[in-house]
Amino acid sequence: MAGTATAAVASARRALVPIAAGSEEIEAVCLIDTLRRASFDVVVAGVGVASASDAIEMSRGVRLLADCTIEAARARAEELPFDIILLPGGMPGAEALGGSAPLIDMLKDQQKAGRWYGAICAAPAVALLPHGLLPEAAPATCHPAFLDKLPASSRSEERVVVDSEHRVITSRGPGTAIEMALAAIGALDSAAAAGAVAGPMLVARA
Repeated sequence: MAGTATAAVASARRALVPIAAGSEEIEAVCLIDTLRRASFDVVVAGVGVASASDAIEMSRGVRLLADCTIEAARARAEELPFDIILLPGGMPGAEALGGSAPLIDMLKDQQKAGRWYGAICAAPAVALLPHGLLPEAAPATCHPAFLDKLPASSRSEERVVVDSEHRVITSRGPGTAIEMALAAIGALDSAAAAGAVAGPMLVARA
């Protein structure tokens, strides 16, 4: 039994959700919670903190604790890369994520290796786009207030955009965060796995 449990842990999908002061708490928690319901091994990394014990004040005053710092997450990724990295939005949190060298390095590694990554709300436009992490002319979305920052050829008003060719997922805001997480589960696992999570959560799906 112990061997089976160890194998299950070793095969779990590994996800990174970075957070910073001013990140959108609904988006962050929905991503973390929903992925964990699908048995993803989710690491929450704090950007701009000296220690994981430092509480991070989110965009609406909710205070969260990360599992580790972004620097520690970067060190972990060098040994065992994350299967997916998902950035919450919120301002100025999205700017802080975009300004984090360790995080951007990890995202560029994901891109080069063809591993999944994504962002929601302001983060596609503020954190991904400036670093060349939104493929040219590929469909993408973000919060309506930031949509005009995306290239005209890329703009989509879909609630969640899954770019399977480049393995990038983007989404619009707090109300679409669970849908984004379910899309990530579907992309990395299966539509059935996403449905198995959505059902008990009573998520309305088209």
